[in-house]
Amino acid sequence: MTTTDRRPLAALTLLWVAGLILSGWHPSDRATWWMEVAPVWIALPVLWWTHPRFPLTPLALGLIAAHGIVLMIGGAYSYARVPAGFVVQDWLHLARNPYDRVGHFAQGFVPAIVVRELLVRGGGIARGRLLAVLVLACCLAISAAYELIEFGAAMGLGQGADAFLGTHGDPWDTQWDMLTCLIGAAAALLLLTRVHDVQIARRGSRAAVYDQSRAARRQRS
Repeated sequence: MTTTDRRPLAALTLLWVAGLILSGWHPSDRATWWMEVAPVWIALPVLWWTHPRFPLTPLALGLIAAHGIVLMIGGAYSYARVPAGFVVQDWLHLARNPYDRVGHFAQGFVPAIVVRELLVRGGGIARGRLLAVLVLACCLAISAAYELIEFGAAMGLGQGADAFLGTHGDPWDTQWDMLTCLIGAAAALLLLTRVHDVQIARRGSRAAVYDQSRAARRQRS
């Protein structure tokens, strides 16, 4: 693998390290911060571990980087208290800070592209309606899994998990979160499929060249 191949991932790492330092410097609640940014701590080593054999497209990597920042901002303030959300709330005369909805929209928008790439490049799923249905189903599964994690936190921590849950007292918050995730996933497929297909084709050819060079080195050794 060349140094150039690692540059996008190295840039993501630097961005996330800076974001973690800033968001974790003095968060509104330290326990909430840890819970909100936990996906970042998990995703970063996974990305580095899988990159040599399965480097993601720039589109997928860029979306992952942006999603990490969304999580860090939510962790720093808690989703119900993000300042930018209050500005939007005032502009649109909303009943609640909408940043939590932004987070769940991203929870569908970003995984849709990542899951799509895994299914096409790793699973050999042909592009078409079946692929779209599988992507949407996977994103809903991710959302449901996250809601179960929130449920576990609520059961384990009681009122101490209120900032992490961010329900704003809405009894239908879980359903709205999953719907928002589904809308985000559908939007990603509608807006980014063509760009993603071009990048998958380029990444696939590069991966083939890389595999051929590895095979040649093994034969020589």
